[in-house]
Amino acid sequence: MTERNQTPPHGSSAVGAQPPAPSPEPRYVSSGAHGPVGGSENYYTQPKYATTPIALKRPDAFAALMLVLAGVAAAISLFLNWLSGEDESGLDLVREGFDRFGEGIGEVFSTGFWQPLTIVLGGGLLLIFGLLMFVPAKTHRFLGILALIVSLAALAAVIVPLARAGWDFGEFDLGFWFAIAVPILGLLGSLKALLSGPKTTTSQGIS
Repeated sequence: MTERNQTPPHGSSAVGAQPPAPSPEPRYVSSGAHGPVGGSENYYTQPKYATTPIALKRPDAFAALMLVLAGVAAAISLFLNWLSGEDESGLDLVREGFDRFGEGIGEVFSTGFWQPLTIVLGGGLLLIFGLLMFVPAKTHRFLGILALIVSLAALAAVIVPLARAGWDFGEFDLGFWFAIAVPILGLLGSLKALLSGPKTTTSQGIS
């Protein structure tokens, strides 16, 4: 018998022969560059919360209350007598002060009527500053500075007549006690606004 050709036909493999190993998949080495993104996408993700302190807007309730009470005390003093043994209310003194003011500023200071004017008008300004401090803000220090200036002026208007009277409180009536409360409450409120810094947080989300 003739010897058969042992060469397998084209496209077939010999019986028992191992199939050829598949070629390995190509390996890609990352270069660190970003892949393609869509039109509305971004390479970087934004943090959900802020990482730096954010100043919050808030009212200063205590300072506002003190300044409002200062204004209320000034208003009450208008309807009470300031000097013992004299039937002159705070309103009468303020009216007399405006009359003297028409004659000149020097007349107001020489007669001492600048004191009730400063206390009562200062109390009205402190009332306005107090209402503004109820409005939320990062800080109320500017209002605190204005309130401090007004309170110091009202304090001087209280100390001068007391010093002239030799610190004899018996010479003054109930209306003057309410006048004394104006600079005291004003100083408490203004100093509170000045010493209170902005309140910050880091947990506020980024919109």
